[in-house]
Amino acid sequence: MEDTEQRWSVEQVLALAPDAASHKAGTRLAVPGPWSGTGTAGPSGDGGGAVVWGLCAGSGGKPYRTAVDLAGPAFNCSCPSRKFPCKHALGVLLLWARRELPAGTHEAEPPEWVAQWCAKRTAAVREKAARRDGGGAAGGPQAARRRTERRAQRVAAGAVELEARLVDQLRGGLATGREDQHGWHGVAARMVDAQAPGLAARARELGAIPMSGGDWPSRLLEEYAMLHLLARGCLALDSLPGPLADTVRARLGFTTVGAELLAGPTLRDSWLVLAQQDSVDGAMTTRRIWLRGVRSGRSALLLSFGAAGRAPEVALPVGRSLEAELAYHPGGLPLRAALGTRHGPPVPGHTPQGVPVGEALSGYGEALRADPWLDEWPVVLSGVVPIPDQSGWQLADGQGDSALPVDPRRLGRPGLWRLAAVSGGHPVTVFGTVGHRGFTPLTTWSAGDGAAQAVAL
Repeated sequence: MEDTEQRWSVEQVLALAPDAASHKAGTRLAVPGPWSGTGTAGPSGDGGGAVVWGLCAGSGGKPYRTAVDLAGPAFNCSCPSRKFPCKHALGVLLLWARRELPAGTHEAEPPEWVAQWCAKRTAAVREKAARRDGGGAAGGPQAARRRTERRAQRVAAGAVELEARLVDQLRGGLATGREDQHGWHGVAARMVDAQAPGLAARARELGAIPMSGGDWPSRLLEEYAMLHLLARGCLALDSLPGPLADTVRARLGFTTVGAELLAGPTLRDSWLVLAQQDSVDGAMTTRRIWLRGVRSGRSALLLSFGAAGRAPEVALPVGRSLEAELAYHPGGLPLRAALGTRHGPPVPGHTPQGVPVGEALSGYGEALRADPWLDEWPVVLSGVVPIPDQSGWQLADGQGDSALPVDPRRLGRPGLWRLAAVSGGHPVTVFGTVGHRGFTPLTTWSAGDGAAQAVAL
């Protein structure tokens, strides 16, 4: 196994934890004591990646069998936990990342239980690829067209209802919004029934704005305007220019299945993993992975989801580069993408080239021209210094000519102090997203031991 090229950092391993409890439990197991029969093996050459495994003593008579395929990454453990990865997978990965796998217990070849799991995983990947390449929509293209037409009619009906609701709210005055917070949840439910999840999400957010701060009336009016614009775009889809129509469809919630995207044109590049960001909404975890193509310079956003204690399926180590193919979802500003064929495991990355604050703001403005409903836009800032003051945090150019405020929703987060510690008052490179409330820092790069290291915030 190429130890130097493929070894992850401790931060990259802990970023895979599905929740804080798993983070803590996995760290406790990252000691040699309970482990035996540990080992590593390089890529199999048949689609699998490098594998780390071990036996962890537990409360039962038999130790838990734990294996991790780094190419996925994918996890297998005989423990009863419903979390993926479980604490045992995190523990053995942490030992491997720290080069602390118990001495004298390494296997020369994977044991039979590891080899069988890897073989099943390879077969499943191949079967999925075959279905993607040979499968079609149920009932053929005509049935698919009819389903699309019926959904478009339901979404349009939902947009008409939403327009009427907005008119009623404005006629009654913004003060009625304070008294009708729960009514928007009912509207959101009807938008779900109309198969317009994009309209539903925005309607649901309206219910949380009243009485959420001194400036809530102005923010509510802004959101009314953006929702009205989206509804009008929905009702005028056929007359919109192609790229704008694609953007409206995406904002309404029309998506293309990843398999269909990957059957079309793809972009192969060495993709630097800029950040991995998890958010929890009820029982659902949404993972956002930000990438940048080393050769193309294009940005990409991968979305994956997990439920019931499961981490989302896609997980990539921050700071690494992955040679792979991506297919972009249609839109006036293509950003969201589907991950296709990977050509090798992640390898050490580099510090990305960034732009000054002024150029970042100009790029954000151009992006808004193509997509008025854009909530966030990825940007790498170079040569900025994090500065806390009475009004909040800001990232200032090294010369102090311009500064970008940090999104106030991030105030008080330990990550901001971690960023300040990495900076030490000196200019650093920071990746994050910029929106109308400011900048959200996600990753910075520190120069340690002569090599740049990605630090997740």
